[in-house]
Amino acid sequence: MDTTLQDPLVGQVLDGRYRVDARIAVGGMATVYRAVDTRLDRVLALKVMHPALASDGTFVERFIREAKSVARLDHPNVVQVFDQGTDGSYVYLAMEYIAGCTLRDVLRERGALQPRAALDILEPVLAALGAAHRAGFVHRDMKPENVLIGDDGRVKVADFGLVRAVDTVTDTTGAVLGTVAYLAPEQIEHGVADPRVDVYACGVVLYEMLTGEKPHDAESPATVLYKHLHEDVPPPSALVPGLAFALDELVASATARTAEVRPHDAVALLAQAREARAGLTEEQLDAVPPQARAVEHDNADDRTSVIPRAPAVPRPLPVNEDEGDGAGREEFHRTSRLEAPPVLPRRRQVSPRQRVWAIVVAVLVVLGLGGGVWYINSGQFTKVPPLLAKTEAQARSELEKAGLDVSVRRAYSDTVKRGTVISTDPAPGERIRGNGRVTLTVSRGPETVKVPDLKGYRLEKARSVLKDSGLEPGMVTREFSDDVPKGFVISTNPSAGTERHADSAIALVVSKGSPVDVPDVTGEDLAEARSDLETAGLNVVVADERVNSEHDAGKVAAQTPESGSEAAEGDTVTLTLSKGPEMVVVPDVVGDSVSEAKEKLKAAGFEVDEDRGLLGLFGDTVKKQSVKGGERAPKGSTIKITIR
Repeated sequence: MDTTLQDPLVGQVLDGRYRVDARIAVGGMATVYRAVDTRLDRVLALKVMHPALASDGTFVERFIREAKSVARLDHPNVVQVFDQGTDGSYVYLAMEYIAGCTLRDVLRERGALQPRAALDILEPVLAALGAAHRAGFVHRDMKPENVLIGDDGRVKVADFGLVRAVDTVTDTTGAVLGTVAYLAPEQIEHGVADPRVDVYACGVVLYEMLTGEKPHDAESPATVLYKHLHEDVPPPSALVPGLAFALDELVASATARTAEVRPHDAVALLAQAREARAGLTEEQLDAVPPQARAVEHDNADDRTSVIPRAPAVPRPLPVNEDEGDGAGREEFHRTSRLEAPPVLPRRRQVSPRQRVWAIVVAVLVVLGLGGGVWYINSGQFTKVPPLLAKTEAQARSELEKAGLDVSVRRAYSDTVKRGTVISTDPAPGERIRGNGRVTLTVSRGPETVKVPDLKGYRLEKARSVLKDSGLEPGMVTREFSDDVPKGFVISTNPSAGTERHADSAIALVVSKGSPVDVPDVTGEDLAEARSDLETAGLNVVVADERVNSEHDAGKVAAQTPESGSEAAEGDTVTLTLSKGPEMVVVPDVVGDSVSEAKEKLKAAGFEVDEDRGLLGLFGDTVKKQSVKGGERAPKGSTIKITIR
């Protein structure tokens, strides 16, 4: 029975726009539906938060905030967020609909994957995470369930910080950390979630793709957490004998228990993955692990496929045209050699008209047979178009127009421009079935690249030059410089002229401009303070809240950053205005000893000044105070005591 019929949302229209057609999946936080945007007439996925969670205002606020952030991620390997809204008690996200399956479905069906397939899935996942990391986002819940593989072979990452599974753990504040099998040690121990937790999870996912098993599998979540903290992820070759050492190294690098040892983000891990692939032979890439399960599909003989297809949908078995109906089989039995030979009918005379019809039929049969022979020998084949030196995008377009599938491998080349086609398999001009697959070998550029001299380039231009050179822009840090204008590159790490593998990440140091000494404006009127700061090239923001201070009401009580510190031109200084000093009751200390009087006055928040004169040089009793006891004075002001 179709369980979607029992779902009250199926058949409804949310927010007057989204028609819910079917339920796709149910998770710990939300239910996902296939829906139609009636305004734009397109199919999409609708993620609707469970009503119990939708009643938690803080949870909904975070859900909406993160959805808006992820919506700004524009990357071909990230599931796009189109819209967010509420309809009554329903809080929803409208997202890109991917027809296909998850990596979990593939692993459940296939067991372990060949290294080529594992890398073909890992690389677009890392590209998506790398874009997120450079935009300031951390996924925090990477696992096979969040890797979608479309029917067209596209790989997409879903649920950036939004969806949490049922088998999750939380920190002491209750914030969800992620699914236990993929948690980094620092997530478990300290609740830390920077890009390296995604790197760790991707290392676990790669291990699972190569071996068909999780590295720290156990009956209880607590045992899994303990293993993450105290045991290294074993090399996948321990389960897959003969697996290339470079893949062991890749898993070990990504899953290092010490976060500082791991690649600092997904871009860095992607560079390592590409370097590892480039060092593998075709035999190593296509080695079948013993845990792999054979799966028959329509194109099971297509050995050029590197990304696993979606699980096959059972179809009715085709009718065998060699078999007749029951009557035909019965006739066959009657002509068996075990029975008497049939009586041949008496030959009839054929009329001229019948002879003409026989010739026509024979011609038609010959033409039909000729057409069938043409189709078998040529009609079902096409030729691979000439693609050499075309860009990857151009080559894909040509092959798709020809009705051919595409897979891509990459290789270094000193002669072919980065991003263009080196070769194809089959070669240009060779025959291939009309629905076959062509593997493109696309140039990475030279295997080693010299870091260009980027000093004096604007940041965006420097990033573009790095990409054109076959390198990746890395972490950006900012420093003051008297020589290099603000926003321009001061230096790179490694320095210009250093040779690095293609796709290596290059760190950039960018100028914050000449440092500006922040002037002291405390005690000034707001207008005067603003003028002084703007003259120094700084922006001014006034805090909403005022505080008591020694300064008169309306004067500047405090500033951030403080005077004397260095700031970049255009930085902002926040000013807090005074609402005047706090008035405090002065304690009566006349008649007290000097030590008692000073203790009382200081406890009340006053400074103390002693006036002994000639007569009080040897005295110890307070005879007079500048503000009488019981009266009010500004907190922090000085009370003079006269001693006799």
